[in-house]
Amino acid sequence: MRAVAGDKIVIRGHRIGTVPRSGVIVEVRGEDGEPPYIVRWGDDPNEHLFYPGSDADIEPAADT
Repeated sequence: MRAVAGDKIVIRGHRIGTVPRSGVIVEVRGEDGEPPYIVRWGDDPNEHLFYPGSDADIEPAADT
């Protein structure tokens, strides 16, 4: 998994009815875009160190 700051990370639930959680990667701490990431989740204004699991997807930041 590789990302850059500004990419969106989405965590999909393992259970039916679980709402996906998404946030913005504000910093990449690993080498060559690898985890861990500092993420600001949409439902939390704080930034958190995050190691994504197999239920995580990276969506590239939109070009502006």
